[in-house]
Amino acid sequence: MKLSVVIPAHNEEGCIEKTLRDLHAKLTTARIDHEIVVVNDNSKDGTVQRVETLRNEIPTIRLVHNNPPNGFGFAVRCGLETFEGDAVALFMADSSDSSEDLVKFFKVMEEKSVDCVFGSRFIKGGKTINYPPLKRVLNRLANKFIQVLFRLRYNDVTNAFKLYRRHTIAGLRPFMSHHFNLTVELPLKAIIRGYSYAVVPNQWTNREVGQSNLRIKEMGSRYLFIVLYCFIEKWLTQGDYHSRRHDILNKDVPRSYTRK
Repeated sequence: MKLSVVIPAHNEEGCIEKTLRDLHAKLTTARIDHEIVVVNDNSKDGTVQRVETLRNEIPTIRLVHNNPPNGFGFAVRCGLETFEGDAVALFMADSSDSSEDLVKFFKVMEEKSVDCVFGSRFIKGGKTINYPPLKRVLNRLANKFIQVLFRLRYNDVTNAFKLYRRHTIAGLRPFMSHHFNLTVELPLKAIIRGYSYAVVPNQWTNREVGQSNLRIKEMGSRYLFIVLYCFIEKWLTQGDYHSRRHDILNKDVPRSYTRK
């Protein structure tokens, strides 16, 4: 099975090289057939030049350009339209995600034969490093709201770091989100539409270089829109989607409430 890693990148010249080198090294050591798809999202700095240089050294890197309209969601959607693997992971350019965790996700997908692998930073074994206090509070409130609304046990839906099989991504279309709320749309649709998944702990580290492109004030209404959109789909399509099974890997996370 070939793994594709989609990395949206907007003005990430300060960290993109480290991220790509580490990711390639870990996947190569684990003997995982892979491609790394860097989606340039209208970068104005040296991001493209750094990636182009690395391509000569690391042949599994592929650079694609997200044509306007730009933005995180559109960049991810561009990557999801162009990846070539049997499974695809979303991975942040700033190294906030762990390449070791990605190897773990991939092995779980193979061993458990699930359609998706979702990470959680807030179960036993999960970890956050230098998480801004305000963002952490907002994160937990948002995830609790989603848990209650959808009757889920999974507690980190907003976590962007997830792994999906190719047929799962095809089954989640059409995509509605234009921004960071795409990271909520994908897992909620996967759960609502009956795809099997495993939940494993993962680590998240706040970026050391550059600035986050996420703007909390701008995203609140967009997150709410996509959550309510998925909620309406859930209740108006009762019986239309049938789940094969929903494996929850971590013993501390009970079986999710999903349609069967």
